[in-house]
Amino acid sequence: MNGVHDMGGMDGFGKVEPEPNEPVFHEVWESRVLAMVRAMGAAGAFNIDTSRFYRETLPPHVYLSSSYYKKWFLGLEEMLIEKGYLTREEVAAGHATTPGKALKHGKFDLANVERIMVRGKFARPAPAAAKFEIGDRVRAKNIHPTTHTRLPRYVRGHVGVVELNHGCHVFPDSAAMELGENPQWLYTVVFEGRDLWGADGDPNLKVSIDAFEPYLDPA
Repeated sequence: MNGVHDMGGMDGFGKVEPEPNEPVFHEVWESRVLAMVRAMGAAGAFNIDTSRFYRETLPPHVYLSSSYYKKWFLGLEEMLIEKGYLTREEVAAGHATTPGKALKHGKFDLANVERIMVRGKFARPAPAAAKFEIGDRVRAKNIHPTTHTRLPRYVRGHVGVVELNHGCHVFPDSAAMELGENPQWLYTVVFEGRDLWGADGDPNLKVSIDAFEPYLDPA
């Protein structure tokens, strides 16, 4: 979707400044948020693409003023409310007031934590032959979806070259809306910096993105 989360190529946000010796968590509550998100996802309340979509829907002023794990927390809260696992009244009260909604995969114990913390596999059998080969010139579609997509805004409408074929994978655009896995071919596409940023761009810069087949047209 279009929103402030898609910041590639946008001016005014300054450089990315890595924090030296950054800790895994800055506050204890951040680790609890990570645990809640992974636990509810593993229990079947949502998938990874759905969780990303809900973080993307945060209002711009909230998104831009929130830390990484605060975005996770706010997205989780809204997602669980909309899916019927919480009510806004329960959030305000700080405790459950009605019996909980059943989860698809039920409870899990400490023995399953390591398995749950490992990201799942998303490769799937191909429903059809790949449309593009390595070396093909392709144009990223100029799309502006109101739902989740993994196609960055800054490459839309631009021409690049297919560099790698990663095989067929779960299509995030469908999975985020819980419309099924809809497996699609996934490619690495390389763009020239000046094609993206114009004549003032660095002539030596190349930008690579991973793009699903539905995002691409032959150029």
